[in-house]
Amino acid sequence: MRIFLIGYMGSGKTTIGRLVAERMNMNFTDMDELIERKAGKSVSEIFSDLGEDKFRELERNCLLEVAGYEQTIISTGGGAPCFFDNMEIMNSLGDTIYICLTPKQLASRLRTTNLNNRPVLASYQGNDLEKFIASTLQKREIFYNQAKIKISGTDSQIADKIIKHLQGEF
Repeated sequence: MRIFLIGYMGSGKTTIGRLVAERMNMNFTDMDELIERKAGKSVSEIFSDLGEDKFRELERNCLLEVAGYEQTIISTGGGAPCFFDNMEIMNSLGDTIYICLTPKQLASRLRTTNLNNRPVLASYQGNDLEKFIASTLQKREIFYNQAKIKISGTDSQIADKIIKHLQGEF
């Protein structure tokens, strides 16, 4: 069994993925963390040193690697479903779960993080952050909405719903 968690950056994919994996005695993999380990650079450094196209290539290779993992919850990067045929691959090899939050919720969550670690958002402040999220989320939802399951709520509510799904109750 393979579960791919997709959604906008800051939606809680990593936090929720770790929680579900621990509670269900499954493995957990964060694609961005795997890319960073293999490249020896942070995602921000990859973007600035090599550019987005190279990052997306590394991300694609990472997806092809983790697509073979068993009994694993996989947290994808926010843009991963939107490039190449990544969404098709994820849908064909496992369950895809879209963690669906509003731009306002996402902006609120992201403001509590270091935006410098998120190269796409680093230059946005205040209301501009929410406007940017709304604009890019609208473009990405074409891909996100291809997920087999859409879930919203708090991190713990979403984790509970995913666990119910894994237990055949949702």
